[in-house]
Amino acid sequence: MRTYEHTFIARQDLSPQQAQSLAETYAALITEQGGEVVKSEYWGLRNLAYRIRKNRKGHYVHLNLKASAAAVDELERQERLSDDVIRYLTVKVEQVEEGPSVLMQARSSREERSRRHDDDRPRRRDDDDRPRRRDEDDRPRRRDDERPRRSEDGDAAGGGAEAGASRGEE
Repeated sequence: MRTYEHTFIARQDLSPQQAQSLAETYAALITEQGGEVVKSEYWGLRNLAYRIRKNRKGHYVHLNLKASAAAVDELERQERLSDDVIRYLTVKVEQVEEGPSVLMQARSSREERSRRHDDDRPRRRDDDDRPRRRDEDDRPRRRDDERPRRSEDGDAAGGGAEAGASRGEE
């Protein structure tokens, strides 16, 4: 018998339990055809790259199979007839990989990082250690003589009509 990796995407409005029961149904179909399901993984509800039959998300289910080509053909035929399956893909592989798939490994490492012990968390500073916020009263104020003066025309001092006249311009 040949070994295959088979992944299908179920509709987004199914519950995770319904998607897994769909996988069990297809696993039973493979065993009826004389094959075996070596490994079954539920990858979860994931975003799709583009809409497929008005779905933006889908439940991903991955199966590693040892089956004949006729059994895989029957599996794909059943998935084509099902309204719950929106896409599927079967790939022939040399051997079934042991342990969790790469996607499941990434998920478990992400979960481990999110679970921190209390000792590892950065501690929050006490109120006394926090930098004090400056109030409006604490701001340095300008003295009146530091402000640029404006002429009646609205120009800064030295750039008005008087300045033009003193330079010999008219």
